[in-house]
Amino acid sequence: MPVNRVPRQGIEMREKLLGEIAARLAEAAASNPARDFEKNARAVLATAFARLDLVTREEFDVQSEVLARARIRVAELEAKVAALEARLSANK
Repeated sequence: MPVNRVPRQGIEMREKLLGEIAARLAEAAASNPARDFEKNARAVLATAFARLDLVTREEFDVQSEVLARARIRVAELEAKVAALEARLSANK
């Protein structure tokens, strides 16, 4: 079965975003005391994660279960179609 792949453009965009994050964190570390750094780092990371379109582990697990059930159903339907095709060929 084909595996979903991230298009090259998407990978480059993520690499650029991670580079931006690293630059912002380095800037925040150089110009702020430690207490402010943590607050700024959290804000930068929260913004970056929001832009990455991530899902929670729970959402991922639910979709994995849905996919597993769909694969089983497709296999069942393929078997039924094969049986019907065989009957049709035998009746000709």
